[in-house]
Amino acid sequence: MKFLYSPGACSLGIHVILEEIGKPFEGQRFSTRDGGTYKPDFVAMNPKSKVPTLVRDDGSVLTEFQTIAFWLARAHPEAKLIPDDLDGQTRVLEMLDYICGTIHPQGFTRQFRPANFARDEADQPRVVAQGKEMAEKYLALLAANWTGSEWLLPSGYSVADSALFFIEHWCSRVGITPPARIAEHHNAMLARPAVQRALANEAA
Repeated sequence: MKFLYSPGACSLGIHVILEEIGKPFEGQRFSTRDGGTYKPDFVAMNPKSKVPTLVRDDGSVLTEFQTIAFWLARAHPEAKLIPDDLDGQTRVLEMLDYICGTIHPQGFTRQFRPANFARDEADQPRVVAQGKEMAEKYLALLAANWTGSEWLLPSGYSVADSALFFIEHWCSRVGITPPARIAEHHNAMLARPAVQRALANEAA
């Protein structure tokens, strides 16, 4: 497998999943900060110009965090990254969609890329402030409705925890103090060897 990522981006969550699985993969770094995902060699593999991107062993390409996470978990059941039952899988997908489809773009993309939401530069500080307010609201909601114990869901550790980790990893970048339950989860993630390997690889 070939894994296309940008250090510190949401692709960090997929990086963690790959490390959890423990199968060989080739990581290719494309920095979103310098427009790396718009360069011809990246666009040739993913014309969406987005990370994460996964090139499977047969050459076919998967895009979108939720899709890649689901496929990796189902293709490697021995890693136990998604429940076996339909309802358990549904709950994991529900969390992935909320984290990747709501918290990420509404709460954090507004802070990282305000120009995407307001072309007038004078309006962009308000976009950033709105993004921070929304991120804090979403994290508080997640903490208040936490159904698992150490991990996000009662079924145990899953790809949803890896998704939440990239959000938690961003909090310090934007000056957000997460709720205690979220902070505890972040610490538990940091203790996992797979997370430590992913962070070390992206920092290298």
